[in-house]
Amino acid sequence: MTKAIVIHEYGGPDVLQWEDIEVGEPGPDEVRLRHEAMSLNFRDTYHRTGSYKIPGDKFPAIIGGDGSGVIEAVGENVSHVKAGDRVAYGTGPMGSYAQARLIPAEFVVKLPDEISFEDGAAMMVKGLTANYLLRQSYDVKAGETILIQAAAGGVGLFMVQWAKHLGATVIGTVGSDAKAEIAKKYGCDHTINYSEEDFTKRVREITDGVGVPVVYDGVGAATYAGSLDCLAERGFLIGYGNASGNFPMVDPFDLMHKGSLYFQRTSMHNHVRNREELETGANKVMDLVGRGIVKIEIGGEYALKDARQAHIDLEARKTSGNVIYRP
Repeated sequence: MTKAIVIHEYGGPDVLQWEDIEVGEPGPDEVRLRHEAMSLNFRDTYHRTGSYKIPGDKFPAIIGGDGSGVIEAVGENVSHVKAGDRVAYGTGPMGSYAQARLIPAEFVVKLPDEISFEDGAAMMVKGLTANYLLRQSYDVKAGETILIQAAAGGVGLFMVQWAKHLGATVIGTVGSDAKAEIAKKYGCDHTINYSEEDFTKRVREITDGVGVPVVYDGVGAATYAGSLDCLAERGFLIGYGNASGNFPMVDPFDLMHKGSLYFQRTSMHNHVRNREELETGANKVMDLVGRGIVKIEIGGEYALKDARQAHIDLEARKTSGNVIYRP
């Protein structure tokens, strides 16, 4: 019997239950995947609490959005992968908190032999997110100085390395001196421990009072006002997560008075809309990882059955880098 983490209602980490599930055979356009590794993302906590609704509020539910493993079986009409293939995914329906699952074949991509299952699981959501943030929401250019909030997190570290490859100077905020060392290790030019230092003041000092053209903010409520104050005139605040709570309602006059600023709250769903966009983004991510331009920091591992503790540690800011589950 296959095991999974199942939730029967929204709530705290205690709603994560280790239970038996029946996977079944893949239907048309589906594959059955045996996981080798799965990734922990902050958005998993949003689905657990109901901040992001589970489709139709339908319970019981299995959360989680990315993983890697081996195809066990394919359904009718599936031709781009076959049984035995190594694959990874970071989009599509939830369900990665399971030892095995069914998933529409359109969401899985082949995983090159040179990329481990661990890196494959850890890089998909973070890499696809970094791709649309750095290349679509705001197209970072060589010579620019940018600010990445929570730079020692999984998405943050991917962005730091990619932005450096693009020729940018990177300022990164972190929550501890230990996380500052991690961010520096992966190329961050300036680190600011926002638990001890006014990050807005420090950004202005680094940029000689000008501010930065873009702030990438996955923290949300706690950093929103400060992020705006870090921006140069006509700068962009790109919100992509809300680890500290949802962003507040935006006052247009506030944006105007602070320099005709732009605020965008993004979603992967609007940037990876079809198979073509998935393949384009995944190919970029795998190329960067495969060539060693971006290295994946595995900051922790948990057995899947211990997902409750993983969520507790994540929300307490005790994790850094990419955290993975073992099935």
